[in-house]
Amino acid sequence: MKERMLRGELYLADDAELIAGRARAQALLERYNAIPHAESDERDRLLRELLGDVGEGVVVMPAFRCDYGSNISIGSRTFVNFDCVMLDVAPIRIGAACQIATRVQLLTATHPIDPEPRRDGWEYGTPITLGDNVWLGGGVIVCPGVTIGDDTVVGAGAVVTRDLPAGVVAFGTPAVVHREIS
Repeated sequence: MKERMLRGELYLADDAELIAGRARAQALLERYNAIPHAESDERDRLLRELLGDVGEGVVVMPAFRCDYGSNISIGSRTFVNFDCVMLDVAPIRIGAACQIATRVQLLTATHPIDPEPRRDGWEYGTPITLGDNVWLGGGVIVCPGVTIGDDTVVGAGAVVTRDLPAGVVAFGTPAVVHREIS
């Protein structure tokens, strides 16, 4: 099921390998989120153990939540503020020098629209990609399959349901481009 999940195909989350992967992540997150602020070196070590790839100078403030961790990559000098949720049943790629505000949600997980497979427990995910120097305001929700281009700013509370190009300011529900950044 893990291979199906990572390919974006329908999968069942009650697979033993997937359960073990989530349990690993939750154990690391419990430790990560409990580390005192003064022990930033230990927090950085655990973050690198949890996530797939972490650039230099990355800061992820607790509390942080994710499904697996191993499907997340974060570029150098990116800052992730408090209470971020990253559902990483598909890859989440965050570029360098990004600013991710409090309570942002990056949600790759989704479910079939058809009620029968949904009732049977099938789900799937599609990747999320943030370019370099993206700024997501407080409470932004990025939906499955979205790509946000370099240098784009997304206003607080926006729900991003479709790709956003590079170098724009977008906000609203759903998020729409309001102007280019010059």
